[in-house]
Amino acid sequence: MNAARALQEAPVDVILIDKHNYHLFQPLLYQVATAGLSPTDIAYPVRAIFRKQKNLEFHLAEVTRIDVDENCVQTSMGPVKYEYLIVAVGGETNYFGVESVAENGFDLKSLQDAVSIRNHILSMFELAEQVEDPEERMRLRTIVVVGGGPTGVECAGAISELVRLVLQKDFPNLEPSETRIILLEMMDRLLPAFPESLSRKASQKLQQKRVEVHFQSAVTSYDGRRVELKDGDSIDAATLIWAAGVRASSLLNEIGMPQGRQGRVVVEPTLQVPGYPNIYVIGDAAYMEDGDQPLPMVAPVAIQQAKVAARNIRRTIEGRELVLFEYKDPGSLATIGRNAAVARVKGINFSGFVAWLVWLVVHLIWLVGFRNRLLVMVNWIWDYFLYDRGVRLISGTPRSLYPEEIKEIEAS
Repeated sequence: MNAARALQEAPVDVILIDKHNYHLFQPLLYQVATAGLSPTDIAYPVRAIFRKQKNLEFHLAEVTRIDVDENCVQTSMGPVKYEYLIVAVGGETNYFGVESVAENGFDLKSLQDAVSIRNHILSMFELAEQVEDPEERMRLRTIVVVGGGPTGVECAGAISELVRLVLQKDFPNLEPSETRIILLEMMDRLLPAFPESLSRKASQKLQQKRVEVHFQSAVTSYDGRRVELKDGDSIDAATLIWAAGVRASSLLNEIGMPQGRQGRVVVEPTLQVPGYPNIYVIGDAAYMEDGDQPLPMVAPVAIQQAKVAARNIRRTIEGRELVLFEYKDPGSLATIGRNAAVARVKGINFSGFVAWLVWLVVHLIWLVGFRNRLLVMVNWIWDYFLYDRGVRLISGTPRSLYPEEIKEIEAS
């Protein structure tokens, strides 16, 4: 989106291809999954965003293959020829070969994923109300989040607040001892990209919110009822949310370009693909090192690369020397819940209420569309003062891991 915007005044015709007709603000997906926001609050129509850009046309289609030698993108709606190509296909969930989790757990990459998680969690709490066996009630109300990065930390904190502050009122018979929110991290601390002091504070705050934090815990399998761990332990749980890894889109495997870690395409400092000077790869799909470490798969990297890629296309057309990409780290933020966040901005570490306010402001600013910003702000204010979330809806037929559980809900 930023690349297309940066080409607005360039002497080019821009074709933007996406399989969705909306821009999704992924950092707030977990709030849809935990009934804090509606899906429409964090998505905005692509055509509305580019309504005034005269040199752009939007194609609603799914890219199936890129023929780099023919300068052609194959899509579900037919081929699209190009002179210059910017590949910004993003990432997808990396299950690290644990296929049973892919089959029986949930990831959090799309609106559909978020709504499915919301439906499932609420359905399990409804079902638990009708179950006599205390161990089965505990299993139905046990939620495991795998991955101690920002997504996992934010998701675990939000689920804890949903249960303690909202569902506790909806289900008067719900005993706190019958609910478990567990965060599993394979390493020895949370938020490994943050300074260690902030990692400790995040862990302490989650534990205060009754989240069980387990370190050096690797998942080996999940059958929908039980989480098996590498050390031999197991956890009975009806819900597992996988936030443990990401890799570049599998579409890149079909291109035949050199790939680095996580399936990302290795690019030159100009963001061009070696041997294909008219192809630029940016964002999660691009592999570039900053010193001896690969650039992180985060939005600020993608946004900055988009602008450089667009700039280099313009400079190529003008016959000028290309510029090299240099990442400027704006800092990192992660919220743990109400009045709690950790932040690292320009080398300064801070946490607590101030970091939480900064997180709120930054995310409101980056949301697309005034309507979305207003709705999200109203929802946050409502939740903050009234301890209530208005999107506690089980919409459609929830995706259940066991059909008999859905039958019991429907029979009731």
